[in-house]
Amino acid sequence: MSAIQPPPVDVRLMNATASLVFLGVFVLACAALVAWLLRNPAFAIAQVVVHGNPQHSSAVSLRANVLPQLQGNLFTLNLALAKQAFEQMPWVRHAELRRGFPNTLEVVLQEHQPVAMWDGSDAQAMLNSFGEVFEANRGEVEHENLPRLAGPDGQSQQVLAMYRYLAQLLQQRQPTAQTAQAVALYLTPRGNWQLFLDNGAQLELGAGEQAQVGARLLDFIDTLPQALGPLGVKPGALEYADLRHSNGYAIRLRGVATQPETRAQGK
Repeated sequence: MSAIQPPPVDVRLMNATASLVFLGVFVLACAALVAWLLRNPAFAIAQVVVHGNPQHSSAVSLRANVLPQLQGNLFTLNLALAKQAFEQMPWVRHAELRRGFPNTLEVVLQEHQPVAMWDGSDAQAMLNSFGEVFEANRGEVEHENLPRLAGPDGQSQQVLAMYRYLAQLLQQRQPTAQTAQAVALYLTPRGNWQLFLDNGAQLELGAGEQAQVGARLLDFIDTLPQALGPLGVKPGALEYADLRHSNGYAIRLRGVATQPETRAQGK
């Protein structure tokens, strides 16, 4: 039995040529399809669907401000750049994007939740619940009920954490503190804390971590009624207190014509 002979050289060349021609036609067809997709207006982003129930970022506003910045269609759009465009909107903290056939861009938004005014260089700055500074129109929130916080650049999270800690201490001592509430907290460039109450009193708390500053505040709250007893005034008359003294504190009272400042001993 004779062995199977390979096809002649000319036949093999014809087969190889046919394969190359087929591959070339396939590549050209794919290229033509891609070019058609790139140019076809049917896939141009025409609709933005917003998810996440945003309170301050309307779909109309997003389309008006973001759509002109988007380059490309459904297939060629750079999602990373589009994400940046959405997150540059005033109230948007985070955006997740996905494509929707044939010409829709779906966006899931997380908005900033304002918890405090931030008294920095920008008059529109606020803090969100993560202690991050963001800029938006304060007129869109009931900022009268939000505390005012301030501090050096990069310290916003620390300031918010300290405010929450001190506000909780005051709430726990409400009967003694005459229901005074914290309305502002500033961290000075030298690291000192200044607390302002809703009755107009200003407290110089000095420097330190939460435990140290909180201990000074509690000592002050607990001993203030006793210190004011001989003067016949209530804690609500307090105008200013300096708690930075190692063995007591200095206070200034409204409507008390004694010494400019009265010194009291802590515990």
